[in-house]
Amino acid sequence: MGLAQRNYYGKALAELAKTRKDIVVMDADLAGSTKTSDFEKVAPERFVEVGIAEQNMIGIASGLAASGKTVFASTFAVFATGRCWEQIRLAVAYPKQNVKIVSTHCGISVGEDGASHQGLEDISIMRSIPNMVVISPADAYEAFAATMAIADYKGPCYMRLGRADFPIVTEEGAKFEIGKAKVLREGKDVTLIGTGQMVSACLEAAKELESKGIGAEVINVSTIKPLDTECLIKSVSKTGCAVTAEEHSIIGGLGSAVAEAFAEEHPAPIVRVGTKDTFGESGKAEMLMEKYGLTAKDIVKAAELSISKKK
Repeated sequence: MGLAQRNYYGKALAELAKTRKDIVVMDADLAGSTKTSDFEKVAPERFVEVGIAEQNMIGIASGLAASGKTVFASTFAVFATGRCWEQIRLAVAYPKQNVKIVSTHCGISVGEDGASHQGLEDISIMRSIPNMVVISPADAYEAFAATMAIADYKGPCYMRLGRADFPIVTEEGAKFEIGKAKVLREGKDVTLIGTGQMVSACLEAAKELESKGIGAEVINVSTIKPLDTECLIKSVSKTGCAVTAEEHSIIGGLGSAVAEAFAEEHPAPIVRVGTKDTFGESGKAEMLMEKYGLTAKDIVKAAELSISKKK
């Protein structure tokens, strides 16, 4: 079964509208796509449509947060993190304002919209900013839970969501804990570390590896910053090698974060699955995922390579 994360983000906002009078939701002319329109239907007096003025949206969000509001600001990932970088850095992160930047249409699975709209750098951009929490839910249910969690968190957050339907890999109603990774499958030979929709690909790859006699441990890293280093080190200490998988560039994303942690605390072979220093292109999501090496079979190959590098 597949569900769109952005739909469940909208559902969560609609729920919050009923119980949290301090919450204000903002959008930049994409409310129908980001699903912030669900909040507008419940609390139109606390919904602000700024139009195609993303930088202004972040500035206004900072001012509202300074006055005591909890602000959700949404647009597509390429606009939220690229066009608004300076405003996020100085008006949100530096003063630690209570602003939640939630972007949709992340990654190459945006599909036909092409390279201009396929956010493959947003994790890298946001995890480099001090005071910023960075979240990438594994599926729609986790997107709902994470929205609830960041609403309660005091401080800046960035959350990325996909456009398309993703397979469900988490339990509906499960509580989301910021900064905690979760082992979804036990294994002894290799650790598969996924984020976003690549978590489901890791689980699929683990089944294929099992048929080859390889035990793969699968970890859902839905919080990329702060990274749950303890969970990851515990796993790789057992398996001896790892693969990271993300619908994002391997430069500065999950793979980089995990490699940095391993280099400092527990050196181990690691192979990163993600886009390789490239822009995307227009095409069907499934075809693009295959062309750019973001499938379960690519994770299987990476796992076999990682295992071969063990001493």
